Amino acid sequence: MIAIIDYNAGNITSVARALHSIGQEFVITDDTKMLDSASHVIFPGVGAAGEAMAYLRQKNLHAWLKTCFQGGKPILGICLGTQIILDHSEENDTDCIGLVAGSTRRFPDLLEDAGRALKIPHMGWNSVEFKRLHPVFADVPKEAEFYFVHSYYPSPSDDAAILGTTDYGLQILKNFCSWRGNDL
Repeated sequence: MIAIIDYNAGNITSVARALHSIGQEFVITDDTKMLDSASHVIFPGVGAAGEAMAYLRQKNLHAWLKTCFQGGKPILGICLGTQIILDHSEENDTDCIGLVAGSTRRFPDLLEDAGRALKIPHMGWNSVEFKRLHPVFADVPKEAEFYFVHSYYPSPSDDAAILGTTDYGLQILKNFCSWRGNDL
């Protein structure tokens, strides 16, 4: 069974519908006992880092996620769920979980590509250049596009944590992170 972490925000319904559409059993919860029984964990996105971290601390889920991570349970972070696994977020100067060294950064206000001003938040379909093989992308064609809606992006300190990148006015925007290579 897959557990979707409920932190009173995020795109939980979208993730639940996606799992339901492929016949995958799941539970939506913030209860650590239920999370312990899950084979995989999804931390969905959408929301503010400060509010998400406050809820995680209130429910002691930040400590549970660290234990889960250290034990090797597969975790998939989506958007905010990826951003707050780093040490820090520029969004409201928030200390985060710290599973991966690095920070979540805001796009610069004056972002350009080839002299053309780019809008923030970044919204739209982009291709992703896969940097290494990983089970998450096993059946994803190289030409696949992914939908993005974000004003912040994860920037891990170690490039070995990067699975794929896309370009949006920055030389390399780090989008997908893998922790210890087998955790997603």
